[in-house]
Amino acid sequence: MARTRHRTARLAGLLAACGLAAIAQAEPGALRQGQLEHLLRQDCGSCHGLRMTGGLGPPLTRQALAGKPRELLIATIAYGRPGTAMPNWNALLDDQDIAWLADRLLQGFPPP
Repeated sequence: MARTRHRTARLAGLLAACGLAAIAQAEPGALRQGQLEHLLRQDCGSCHGLRMTGGLGPPLTRQALAGKPRELLIATIAYGRPGTAMPNWNALLDDQDIAWLADRLLQGFPPP
């Protein structure tokens, strides 16, 4: 547990240095939001479960993400998790898309 907190703090510092911590919360257009919701359901859901309750990947429910820094989630989506099945999405998604996905997960996706 202490090791995880240390890695989280180290990653947050790295993100701040890279400028990722300041990613704006601009909203993609309605069409793009629909495409991103489809990606959450199909691509993310294939590993994290269609209700984001876990599977090959850990749960991404609102409760599971409670207390996790937004920047950590953004970095995980952007750069993946080496040594795991979590790919990096920054080759296919821009910063705005990635931030929008992170915000949807933190708000609770899919909605009840």
